[in-house]
This record gives sequence, structure tokens and C-alpha cells, in this order.
Amino acid sequence: MSAIDPDSEFADFVAHRSTALLRTAYLLCAGDRAAAEDLLQDVLERVYARRGRVRGDLEPYVRSALANASANRWRTRSRRVTETPMDAVAEPGVGGHEGGVVDRDEVTRALGTLPARMRAVLVLRFFDDLSEADTAAALGISTGTVKSQTARGVERLRGLLAAPDLTRG
Repeated sequence: MSAIDPDSEFADFVAHRSTALLRTAYLLCAGDRAAAEDLLQDVLERVYARRGRVRGDLEPYVRSALANASANRWRTRSRRVTETPMDAVAEPGVGGHEGGVVDRDEVTRALGTLPARMRAVLVLRFFDDLSEADTAAALGISTGTVKSQTARGVERLRGLLAAPDLTRG
């Protein structure tokens, strides 16, 4: 029996899961692709250095690290914030809006207005489909906090998405 090479195991993980992890980072960074790529790269570098100490599956650990690093960047960011024009055509909308369909860019912009921790809770709960308990564990908060942040976040998103002047950006 040969031992599993930790480097090749990590490389396989990155090769197979990086696209999904980048989508999570994109939402955590409120639609800023460059920031999402930087966030994911930073987190993967840190996880690579600690991979020997990670128990169990790497993906929950990486998702937790993404959410925490995103919240830390938001809190400690001192650089100038500028809007970046989207050079891609808007993706088809998603259902669930009162008047019909909500554009994904609208949802991303609305997510960007939420506090970083609330945004992380919503992304992990609804985009990554984590349970309340898994979200709480990933963020190092209580299940009750996940429930309250989810309820408040969904309410705020509904209000933002219902206000046409705020979402047409």
C-alpha cells in the first residue's frame, strides 16, 4: 500500500472544486470577480500551508476560511472602493421575485449592500446549501445567530429587490 501524497491530494481538490469555490467567493465579494479571485487564492495558500492539520474533508474548511477571510477583508479594508463595470452580458434571471424574474446582477448588488457576516450566512445557507448547524460551525457562530442573520438578511434582500430604483444600478 502506498501513502497518499498530500500535495497531489491538494492539487486534485483545487482542480475539482476551485470553480465552485470561486462562485462562493464571488458572492462573498459582492460580485467583484478580481476580489473573489484574490480571496480564493489567499485562502488556498493559507489552507495549503495548514493542510496537514485539517481534519476531515477540506471543502468545509475552505468554505469557512473564505467566509471568515471575506468578513475580515470587509472590516479591515482601508483602500478606496470603486465600482467596476461589468464587461459581460447579464446572466438570465432567477425566479422568486414578486413581479417575475430577478436579474442575477441585481441579487449580487443587493448582497453587496449587506454586512459581510450577514452576506456570508446567506451565501453559505442558500448558495452553498449548508444546514444551519454547518453554517454556524463554518463561521464560528451559534445556530441562533445563523437563524437571526438569515431572517434579517432575507428580509433586507426582499426590500432591496422590491425597490426598483435601488437595483437598477
